[in-house]
Amino acid sequence: MGIWDFIQDEILGMKWLNRLIGSLLNACGLDTSGKIGGSVQFFIYDVIKIMVLLGVLIFLISYIQSYFPPERTKKILGRFHGIGANCIAALLGTVTPFCSCSSIPLFMGFTSAGLPLGVTFSFLISSPMVDLGSLILLMSIFGWKVAVVYVIVGLVIAVVGGTLIEKLHLESEVEEFIRNGKSIDTPQNELTKRDRLKYSWEQVTGTVKKVFTYVIFGVGIGAVIHNWIPEEWVIKLLVTGNPFGVIIATVCGIPMYADIFGCIPIAEALLAKGARLGVVLSFMMGVTTLSLPSMIMLKKAIKPKLLGIFIAICTVGIILVGYFFNIIQIYII
Repeated sequence: MGIWDFIQDEILGMKWLNRLIGSLLNACGLDTSGKIGGSVQFFIYDVIKIMVLLGVLIFLISYIQSYFPPERTKKILGRFHGIGANCIAALLGTVTPFCSCSSIPLFMGFTSAGLPLGVTFSFLISSPMVDLGSLILLMSIFGWKVAVVYVIVGLVIAVVGGTLIEKLHLESEVEEFIRNGKSIDTPQNELTKRDRLKYSWEQVTGTVKKVFTYVIFGVGIGAVIHNWIPEEWVIKLLVTGNPFGVIIATVCGIPMYADIFGCIPIAEALLAKGARLGVVLSFMMGVTTLSLPSMIMLKKAIKPKLLGIFIAICTVGIILVGYFFNIIQIYII
């Protein structure tokens, strides 16, 4: 085993933990090769693995994020114009460990502050879809090639989507209370190292409380898919023979509400059942970017026409990305 394989399997993937849990369950008389035992092993292993990774990643990401409070982010974005501003906004979205619902208040604040609409939408798309946490988690499941390509195409969707919205001049489609909002330029006091560590820990505890239920729910679904749903069902719906697999996966992801941490176990189980890579990633993007609760929240800030255009751009982008991954799957896995 090479060094990178060891890092991916034993450190990021924590395969040693899976083996340990399997041994303990077998010692307790539970056959992990059966459906019940396999489901219990999958559930315990994935919950522990995701929560450990979640805690470590959120702590590190939040520490980085402490250098980019909203006012500083606004000032950074204000220095750029055109597609360059969209690129910076998309990149800044990667250092915000938020789900789509958590990103919307920041989007509203940036829009109220007078930043170009396309720039704020680039941030809104990239923040839930692509972050440093997703890069590490995707590496732990799919390998570094898939993770890197996923992040790149996610950023492309964010930049292209924001640029298209900017070109359409839809500022009038933003609700009046957002357009007329005032942003208070309060000076940002420099945080001490202790302050940043405290902030990072608070983000860990707050995020864990917020997403734990969704992680449990996601792992539970993953355990059912992994051990109870017949493989031929998944193959019929989501594998090569069905040209609409990517579209089905994208649409199925929209009603759900989860972040990348809740999606990973479901995606892992689907991939293990033989689902195509593009189908799995389309499902993840649909859940994280276009969840129904976040669209309901966003509707409070923008009018139906702009909301529809936003959903259409994201949906088309996700579907194209899904088919792209299906084509290149043999080269990156």
